[in-house]
Amino acid sequence: MKKISLFIVAVLITVSTFAQLQNEVNPEIIGKPDITLENDLMTPEALWSFGRVSGQEVSPDSKTVLYGISYYSIEQNKGNRELYAVDVNGENHKQLTHSAKSEFNATWRPDGKKIGFLTSESGSVQLWEMNPDGTGRTQVSDIEGGITGFKYSPDQTKILYSKEVPIENKFVDLYEGLPKASGRLMNDLMYRHWDHWVDSYSHVFYADYDGTKIWNDKDILVGEPYQAPLKPFGGIEQVDWSSDSKSIAYTCKKLTGKAATLSTNSDIYVFNLESGNTENITEGMMGFDVAPLYSPDGKYVAWESMEREGYESDQNRLYIMNLETGEKTYATKDFDQNAGSLLWSTDSKNIYFTSDWHGTFQIYSYNLKKGKIEKLTEGMHDYRSVAQAGKKFIATRNSMSMPTELYVVNIADGQAEQLTFTNKDLLDQITMGKVEERWMMTNDGKEMLTMIIYPPHFDPEKEYPTLLYAKGGPQGPLSQNFHYRWNYQLMAANGYIIVAPNRRGVSGFGQAWQEQISGDYHGKSMADYLTAIDIMAKEPFVNKDRLGAIGASAGGYAVFYLAGNHEGRFKAFIAHDGIFNEEAQYLETEEIWFENWDKGGPFWDKYNKVAREAYEHSPHKFVQNWDTPILVIHGQLDYRVVFTQGMTAFNAAILKDVPAEFLYFPDENHWVLQPQNGILWQRTFFAWLDKWLK
Repeated sequence: MKKISLFIVAVLITVSTFAQLQNEVNPEIIGKPDITLENDLMTPEALWSFGRVSGQEVSPDSKTVLYGISYYSIEQNKGNRELYAVDVNGENHKQLTHSAKSEFNATWRPDGKKIGFLTSESGSVQLWEMNPDGTGRTQVSDIEGGITGFKYSPDQTKILYSKEVPIENKFVDLYEGLPKASGRLMNDLMYRHWDHWVDSYSHVFYADYDGTKIWNDKDILVGEPYQAPLKPFGGIEQVDWSSDSKSIAYTCKKLTGKAATLSTNSDIYVFNLESGNTENITEGMMGFDVAPLYSPDGKYVAWESMEREGYESDQNRLYIMNLETGEKTYATKDFDQNAGSLLWSTDSKNIYFTSDWHGTFQIYSYNLKKGKIEKLTEGMHDYRSVAQAGKKFIATRNSMSMPTELYVVNIADGQAEQLTFTNKDLLDQITMGKVEERWMMTNDGKEMLTMIIYPPHFDPEKEYPTLLYAKGGPQGPLSQNFHYRWNYQLMAANGYIIVAPNRRGVSGFGQAWQEQISGDYHGKSMADYLTAIDIMAKEPFVNKDRLGAIGASAGGYAVFYLAGNHEGRFKAFIAHDGIFNEEAQYLETEEIWFENWDKGGPFWDKYNKVAREAYEHSPHKFVQNWDTPILVIHGQLDYRVVFTQGMTAFNAAILKDVPAEFLYFPDENHWVLQPQNGILWQRTFFAWLDKWLK
């Protein structure tokens, strides 16, 4: 489990998805699918046909927006990402690339005369360039092993890049003469992470650039050889050039092995190219410090910071350092929300950021002179990343009823106009269900926002089966995200009412609300879930005899726990990648800091009251009460919540003579990323619900 949103700009394509998109099975180019629906209801196939917009970059003259769209082929079971451009005024939409290899990390060269991007066209991922109209495609780098990200220096004389560096095998002598040996020998922790075995670390390098290619007779290391950017989700947004091109600020975690798995402490380092010296500007700040960003005038550097070591869901704060005086400013000190996706205004007077509050992400501004934060946008949608074009923003925006598109937002008044219409043809064929906000009173007298999603063509005179959605995380936002697996509108299109409570632990309601779940997965949050479903069950249009509970990760934990503690409320359960046995989870997962914080410590610490209470309420200790049909789903490559958690839960159900099924993916991680697996997931999901709730 992970509060992923604090590590990536929303809609940033992850390393796992990048690998999936690059998995060529034939040379045919994947483009926008031509799909006609039989009726006006969402289907799994329609969901996988949406184009996924991401990565907006505004040209240096603020006239043109560069962005990417990923399309997936169900038949080929893979995806492809192409680059597009559109004028800020909405004119001259153009597709710039047409290839069987995806283009990533696209950005304008500082002079605006070229577009740089990454692709694996030459056999490994390298830096390429093209003209702004898509012509003149030329390879710029030829770095052994390929690269994973890059940035031009502002003066355009150098390029920094990240790449993977193999870790030396400490036991190489034992493998002599054994070329087919598959065994892995290890003597420390963090030997695997997220969905891969740790055979390398990422790091940052730089090279000279002459306008046509980079010169790297020898890779020049930035700082010491430790992990930078941070795996598994950190990208090139965690590295930045100073405005004078003389320094590189980068995020780095100088911990390995057991220390790395017990601590979240990362720092911001500044490497001076002329002297070769490195300075830690966040020394003594013990939590996550990530994503440094220099101001255009060169006077400041800003970054995202968490205070407490070991707490990956601590409040994400905005920090600013005056480079002349060294003074640090905690800019969001009196702002009880998270701050992410930082952007300096072109005049260096403001920092823009996105933050979630009451179920939506909006754009905010911090004024350096006034020390004041202002909310710039409103509405039932999420703004997740922002770029500036003169007096306007170019922002990604989505909602529960619409995939991500680009919007032009007026900075002065927050008014927005849609810029891209990638999925209009498909959306015009689909009737979406109504999305409603309801504030409910919890059993301890707190107000809780719950999202209700109704089936399309909802008739209040009818009764509908209803699903309680248990959010993962367990911390983080339950916002307006258009999800490609847990899609509320797809569930609603299959005839279900969805009840999604912002229970204890969800961000966007103040840090105190979010922190109430740590050490108490079984307490207030479970009561919040039952409050929400009990209130909705009183509605005449809800069939209280046809209730189900569904969830993944921490939501899977909730499902497993409710299966033994629901007092007959539910008639079906679905748990995906859920925690079943907390004691096993403590030793199976790779990021032990998470378990130490959220469970209070290891299960063998008998004198730790918080930990003892948490482990006593592990879902597996209530399996004697299981009597309700349950579908369990898990991926082999999930190293955050290991697949044996799902397997043992399924085995327990069968041994208890509880109707159960186990959907196992040998090639998926904590998510489901491949089109055909995704559709199988959806078909199995609804077949199970329909069997027991309709």
